[in-house]
Amino acid sequence: MENDDDDIGYTLNRREAISVLGATGFMLLGGCRPQGRTAADTVRVATLTGGAGSGSCVARPASIEGPYFVDEKLNRSDIRSDPSNGEIKPGLPLEVTFNVSRLAENACTPVAGLMVDLWQCDHLGVYSNVSDPDFETKGRRFLRGYQITDPGGVARFTTIYPGWYSGRPAHLHFKIRSAPASGTGFDFTSQLYFDDAVTTEVYAQSPYAAKGPPDTRNGEDQFYRRGGGQLLLPLVKSGEGYKGAFDIALQGV
Repeated sequence: MENDDDDIGYTLNRREAISVLGATGFMLLGGCRPQGRTAADTVRVATLTGGAGSGSCVARPASIEGPYFVDEKLNRSDIRSDPSNGEIKPGLPLEVTFNVSRLAENACTPVAGLMVDLWQCDHLGVYSNVSDPDFETKGRRFLRGYQITDPGGVARFTTIYPGWYSGRPAHLHFKIRSAPASGTGFDFTSQLYFDDAVTTEVYAQSPYAAKGPPDTRNGEDQFYRRGGGQLLLPLVKSGEGYKGAFDIALQGV
């Protein structure tokens, strides 16, 4: 009897894995996509006028987890270093703030106690702690970590602007889920994207410039075309790098 864990055929490269995942891996926040509607059609904005939950919150589309999620359980806000050797990944500093709310009956309420995971590739397009046809990084844990949302629903990270690899534009992966002790089992996964003009400016600088310009822009990416416009991280200059805040409302949490 064959072992289900054994390789069958050959190992997919990243472009092939992305293509396979694209066929089955996309879903929308709140359930399945109605026929004839796009990801962007499902985005809703709720606005309140007073009380603890006042302001606006946005339900965002989910996206694929991808092949490089590793549940490291690294509780840290600065994910640039590699705990295995202390090395800090080079790149333009990037501060990312998640503002997480609960969206129910058009009411926006900050949610505390949720686990927000962030993971990404480095300036060369390499992920940590995985085996890939293009690289081997098992045992390394750079550019991965999680934070727990505070009473205001906020989770903050310090990282670097991500590099690129063939077939994908610049992006970050994130997952918002129940804390292990809660036992509720909530899990929402998606990606963050960047304005192409900002990416062009960043990739002209060191250490990104040595790899050259990316081969895929947002509009050419199969996942970005499925609601990625609602997943753009708005950025402002901050010191030598950038910072951005992302408001997201979850249903069913």
